[in-house]
Amino acid sequence: MVKRSKGRMGKKTRMLGRKTRGHKVTPSEIVRKFDIGANVQLVPRGEFPDFPHTRYSGRVGKITEKRGNSYIVEIKDGGLIKKFIVSPVHLKKM
Repeated sequence: MVKRSKGRMGKKTRMLGRKTRGHKVTPSEIVRKFDIGANVQLVPRGEFPDFPHTRYSGRVGKITEKRGNSYIVEIKDGGLIKKFIVSPVHLKKM
């Protein structure tokens, strides 16, 4: 038989939860402001399920625009430029 899928968040919360277990998220981290053109690092937080794939963890990108409460971050992956819509909880200023 085929093994049942455990969904989009299958093992991600366990992988990311170990790193963030001792640190609580403050309201100021949720509503943080960044400038357009600023360099940021992707730091996925396991408490919030809207983070990009864990393979992009630690990558540095540039903010190109603001969309709602989130930001669009461009990251160079090999020879391609990829765009991610990321909430400010998962971003760290460089």
